[in-house]
Amino acid sequence: MMQARPLEGIRVVDYSHFLAGPYVGRCLAALGAEVIKVERPGSGDAGRQHATVLDDQQSAYFLQLNMGKRGVSVNMKDPRGKAFMQRLCDSADVFIENYRPGALDKLGLGYAALSERNPGLVYCSISAYGHTGPDAHRAGFGLIAEAKSGIMQMIGNPGEPPPLMRISLGDMYTGIHAVAAINAALLGRVKSGRGQHIDMALYDALFSMHEYAVQCYTMQGVVPEQTGHDMPTSTLYGVFRAADGDLVIAAQVDDSWKRFATLVEQHGGPVGFGNDERFHSLNGRNANREAILAVVQPWVAGRPVAEVLALLDSVDVPSAKVQRIDEVVADPQIVARGMVIESRTIRASENCVCRTCRSASPTAIRRYAKSAPISGSTTRKWLSRWASARQRSTRCRPMACSSRSRVRNERSIRGNRQSDRTYEIAADPRSFRRRDRTGHDV
Repeated sequence: MMQARPLEGIRVVDYSHFLAGPYVGRCLAALGAEVIKVERPGSGDAGRQHATVLDDQQSAYFLQLNMGKRGVSVNMKDPRGKAFMQRLCDSADVFIENYRPGALDKLGLGYAALSERNPGLVYCSISAYGHTGPDAHRAGFGLIAEAKSGIMQMIGNPGEPPPLMRISLGDMYTGIHAVAAINAALLGRVKSGRGQHIDMALYDALFSMHEYAVQCYTMQGVVPEQTGHDMPTSTLYGVFRAADGDLVIAAQVDDSWKRFATLVEQHGGPVGFGNDERFHSLNGRNANREAILAVVQPWVAGRPVAEVLALLDSVDVPSAKVQRIDEVVADPQIVARGMVIESRTIRASENCVCRTCRSASPTAIRRYAKSAPISGSTTRKWLSRWASARQRSTRCRPMACSSRSRVRNERSIRGNRQSDRTYEIAADPRSFRRRDRTGHDV
């Protein structure tokens, strides 16, 4: 019997956009939470039109970050749309937002307003600099945090501009910290009965990644600089070019180094290289780094990647090829771990399969995952769920909440797409349901 996912029964309102916030919602959905993606009518989340656009509703970027969610579209400029959102949050356990500090206070969706109505709400804010400090008011993206954090200054070749990190390190690292903080807050709520405001900052998260640079400066007065393709404080640890590609070698531990140096000597390296006591300690290797590189670099360069890796594997020295994305996706280890999953989605007038990365959670692996929502695809469901029988029979007029009607089987999809419709909702509090902390309606 399959074990239930740990967050089943938890409801999350995801009022975020682009990357960091949606990533948090996607991870919570993978852990079993019911995640409701809230977007503005019309264009919706800007991520829908960002990178590898499939059609006017979806991009591969959006699908990757919003799998497993339900979709609601709300016009927050209309009072009835605001009432809808407030009552949706009344029934939620978690609220996620990544707007500039103070922006949602103006909409009545700040922590103070929502927690007064729902004291058990765990409210997670993600911003560039957090909600305190002299830079709290400033906008920012992951790139800004990477530059300010000191991480970017340490990578690349000496004398050259630092390269861009082609992954969204700041957003993703902040996001996974937010997932952990949310789960901790939910656990704390069991005892206290109250939620809390989680204030996550991209700048904070990246600064916290420094496992040695800050210590080097504060304890030794040394500012780490660009060093190119290896780590001067952990010789031998770096990237090396072989005859047909690149690979990495991690022989910075004394025992690994001795096995590696002996191997190099046995396969064409200098006589005595394996027994050179100058290199038998980390401090010694760091002090003689240039002499070591003068041997290792040409030794690697004269062989194909596969040959070097086979030799290193034979003496249990950690190493790996620098792989392209097509090689990563086909890697037997990635396949065995189920890290690439397929989701059925609507593209143009057909069903298609989108292959994306599985979130790093230990839950059951499924070949096909629930896709990201069409904008506003479940708005009508929420209106029907919350409306009383008399209100459901009342004729709706265009106003506050938009819903895109979708028929989910392939035959009905073709040629039968309906246009966006907007519906007015009643603001009578009695027409909305609340849930207690166990997830039951009250």
